[in-house]
Amino acid sequence: MKLDILAIGVHPDDVELSCSGTLLKHIEKGYKVGLLDLTEGELGSRGSGELRKIEAENSRVMMAALCRYNLNLGDGFFTKEKESILKIIEIIRATQPDIVLANALKDRHPDHGRAAELTARACFLSGLIKIETQDPVSKKAQDKWRPQAVYHYIQDEQLTPDFVVDITSHIDKKMELILTYKSQFFEANSDAYANEPKTPISGKDFMDFMKAKGRVFGRSIGVDYAEGFNVGRIFGVDDLFDLK
Repeated sequence: MKLDILAIGVHPDDVELSCSGTLLKHIEKGYKVGLLDLTEGELGSRGSGELRKIEAENSRVMMAALCRYNLNLGDGFFTKEKESILKIIEIIRATQPDIVLANALKDRHPDHGRAAELTARACFLSGLIKIETQDPVSKKAQDKWRPQAVYHYIQDEQLTPDFVVDITSHIDKKMELILTYKSQFFEANSDAYANEPKTPISGKDFMDFMKAKGRVFGRSIGVDYAEGFNVGRIFGVDDLFDLK
């Protein structure tokens, strides 16, 4: 199917944590949104890869995204080589997104920066006619396709954004989407994962941090909550009055 936006994350929940407010806003406006996870997040201290895939699908349904793929490239050990790039190209060509949202350019987790580079390379190479791929379902030869833009959402490290998106009206739904990953994050009045290892993201303080981070980004444009993005190249605008 033809998408307007394809949001790519190396781990299930990367998208929910970092740009789901932006996705919710655009879905509400009528844009077609899809999701792609590069790995199952199977090296996470809590839960399992299979459980996180189930949680990811629950999130997709709640978000009302049209599709979600998982390439299972290998959490922690995926490479930036040809095989991985071609798998991403197949999804890009199958969905033909105008915009791709990708992992942070630099972050505490080394997978994030590597995935950012991998995704950006795949988006460019997807536009080369001499790279031949097949649709992962129909096995038919695919046409070349290059997204108009790749924007990198900001993750754990507090990078300076190149632009921010007002998500004030979608912050509560964003928090609900994050909490569909019950194995990973704090949920009040629940002891289902009480015996799982404690991690930097499993406590209530992390959920408080997520909202505070949104407030910091929002303050820069005079709104309550926002999400921040970086760009790999200069972008232009048609109308200065579109800028806040």
